Amino acid sequence: MTIVVISGTPRKQGRTRVAAKEVAERLQAELVDLSQLKLPLFDGETEQDQHPAVQELRKTAEEADAFVWVSPEYHNGMSGALKNALEFLGAGHFKRKPTLLLAVSGGGKGGMNAINQMRTVGRGLNAMVIPDQMVFDPADFSKHGVNAEGRLVRILEEFQTYLFVKHAI
Repeated sequence: MTIVVISGTPRKQGRTRVAAKEVAERLQAELVDLSQLKLPLFDGETEQDQHPAVQELRKTAEEADAFVWVSPEYHNGMSGALKNALEFLGAGHFKRKPTLLLAVSGGGKGGMNAINQMRTVGRGLNAMVIPDQMVFDPADFSKHGVNAEGRLVRILEEFQTYLFVKHAI
């Protein structure tokens, strides 16, 4: 089973990338790091189909059995980098594929708006977005990585139950 974790931050350093890397390691998943992939800005023109980063993203998505989308919350929404990446994909990439939504908050009550936007986009892409979700708060990180052990283990266990359901169908 191939799981793809998409790190939806354009930043090369930061907590979203740390969280996505941790999740990918725990799930033994492939990490798509949007700070490294260098996708063009989606314009809907067919010429973009030939861009190497677009082809790489589409191939990875086609081969995936499940996804984890991880986004920081910027201005009460998901990152533009993640939304841009998803614009290059279609319903065929996500249909019947379990998708877990995770957000990284800068503090306070952040993160939920990004999750809600991802959930809406997931519906538009026919993704099988699981009902549970998680927001990482600043306190969930240290200089050694992620400290949200109990919550993270629980959400990943929940996600894995959907993987087995999809695989059994």
